[in-house]
Amino acid sequence: MEVINYFTSDKKDHWLGEIQKSVWGAGKYLYELLSDHKLKGLCGESTMVFLLVEGDELLSFCTYAEQDEVREPSLTPWVGFVYTFPEHRGKRLVGNLLKKAYDLAKNYGHKYIYISTGETGLYEKYGYSFWKMMKNVEGGDSRVYRIEIV
Repeated sequence: MEVINYFTSDKKDHWLGEIQKSVWGAGKYLYELLSDHKLKGLCGESTMVFLLVEGDELLSFCTYAEQDEVREPSLTPWVGFVYTFPEHRGKRLVGNLLKKAYDLAKNYGHKYIYISTGETGLYEKYGYSFWKMMKNVEGGDSRVYRIEIV
């Protein structure tokens, strides 16, 4: 298993096809943004898409971005579009992606990493804590979690 960055991969078409197989609405949206080359325009030019892969199989993915669905410029970076394919759930694989994001944020000197989600009980397993409710770009409520970079 390894974590790769979609944008630096020489197999973007393959990985894009794998992302498209996601049955989750946000995964389909990520596929559209990548296909239309609009993800970086929406989330920031430094945005990365981390892929947890085993050979040619995509197990899990997420973004690491300046902004996410909660638009607050003073809060950055964000982990978003977190997805693990159903057949690989329950193995804590997403922890590999979250560690990659943590290490990168630490390298850049950030104090926190943020996650906007409707989930409860998922990110706490990886050291994130509920911080507060915030409004997303559609005006809905989102649970914002964060982890302190130490």
